[in-house]
Amino acid sequence: MDPITAAALTSLAGSLGGEAGRNAWQGLSSLVRRPFRHAAREESGDGCGPSSGAAELTRLESDPANPAHAQALATALGVRAALDTEFRTLLEAWWQHAHISPADAVHNHITGGTQNGPVVQGRDFSHLTFTIGQTGPAPGHNS
Repeated sequence: MDPITAAALTSLAGSLGGEAGRNAWQGLSSLVRRPFRHAAREESGDGCGPSSGAAELTRLESDPANPAHAQALATALGVRAALDTEFRTLLEAWWQHAHISPADAVHNHITGGTQNGPVVQGRDFSHLTFTIGQTGPAPGHNS
């Protein structure tokens, strides 16, 4: 499995405005909130031991630009995956589905002449507003 990096988690947390970002984050949230079955936690009875990642996920969700929160979540996910084989399998499946590789990147091209309006290129836009002013005389006015 490719490691889930802090940069990837920061990018994901910052893309929650788009449908793909929300779906990926929801999938990770559901996965992290599954019961963490780890022998050290069960033997101690006090819940001590490695983090499930839930607290780190919540912190990153509340402050998606904070690289320390992203690194803490990446570390918690890695440790949990190493200790819980079922979680690792599910995390790998989630990562393969959520991960955007260069082959999946958006490629925008404009061809075919003059564009008479705004042209926006990118991916996962939301909450866009355009104010377009008139470029010539108002209809019905001869200047």
